[in-house]
Amino acid sequence: MTHQKLLLSHFHMKLRVRINRQTSRVELPGEEPTLQELSDLIKQTLLSHHGLSADIEFSLSLNGSELLSESGQTLSACGVVSGDLISVLLPQLPPADMAASERTTNFTNSQQAASGTSGQNNSSSSSSTSAALTEPLQTCDMQDFESVPPVWEPMLCSEAEDGEAPLSLELLYHTAQIASPNDAVMVAAHLLMLETGFTPQGSELKPGEMPAGWRSTGGVYRLQYAHPLCGGSLVSVVAVGMAPLLVINAILKVTETIDTARKLQLNVSTYVTHEWPGENAAAAFKDLKKLSRILKDQLAYPLIAAAREAMALPVAFGLPALPPELLLRILRLLDVRSVVRLSAVSWHFNTAASDSTLWKHLYLRDVQ
Repeated sequence: MTHQKLLLSHFHMKLRVRINRQTSRVELPGEEPTLQELSDLIKQTLLSHHGLSADIEFSLSLNGSELLSESGQTLSACGVVSGDLISVLLPQLPPADMAASERTTNFTNSQQAASGTSGQNNSSSSSSTSAALTEPLQTCDMQDFESVPPVWEPMLCSEAEDGEAPLSLELLYHTAQIASPNDAVMVAAHLLMLETGFTPQGSELKPGEMPAGWRSTGGVYRLQYAHPLCGGSLVSVVAVGMAPLLVINAILKVTETIDTARKLQLNVSTYVTHEWPGENAAAAFKDLKKLSRILKDQLAYPLIAAAREAMALPVAFGLPALPPELLLRILRLLDVRSVVRLSAVSWHFNTAASDSTLWKHLYLRDVQ
């Protein structure tokens, strides 16, 4: 029993808390900390670091939109696990007040950086809360804050809102020496291929760099990739600008006799802002979510599927790749007409749709 209590006394839930685009790390003691304990910790130790009053009303969210409202619940009951990012949603301020709040936050961070203040001091001054607070992940002065987001969170292009960009895209954008909107879109397309598991072929690459020879003086772009799910097959990507479109052609070479071609046309102005010659990718790109969805769904994933089919390999993703129990759970959400149509697609789906418990569930749900 003593050993168990000792283990529990050393257990902490470590979380990241974002306020006004800045992120700090916090630790909550105990085996099952509650939402109320997290709120109290934020009031006592974090709000003042952002120039906010401890009396200000705020809400907490795990995904930035759905609120965590029942303060008596444990964090684990709310779906929160150690390492999660919790967003602090503040009331909307008038533009003047919002600008003043940002200036206060930046000034506070600059003072802390100049005086060598660290999160360890904050932790010792708030020891009565039985929680440790470390310093913000990154601080910057007011000039840097206006041009570059102060904190880089792990992010995919499909998660980036307008005015945001993954750090990986920022690095590529700077090292590639972008000279045109077509260049910018090709850099983003290259990153999306990397996100789906493709690896560039050719000369050895350093992290954050475009492959050698990816851009020619004639406005033609050439890239070559391999994929671990596609055996020894290669994908050659050739793109050319035909204003206002960027036409991307991808040729999959599986064997000497099997080739598959995919074509994608992108309207460059849909994804690049008028600020594309600016200092960062966050200002240069827009609607990265749409670009990610189109390129992956119409180019990257079909190439992987075609390669595996040509090599007689099993399906790697999508509904056919799901184990039977997960596929059955999805079928339970469909209506009868959709289940019947899906059962005619393949032998795999027909077998899953023949489950007697599925039809019993559909009958009880839709008939009775």
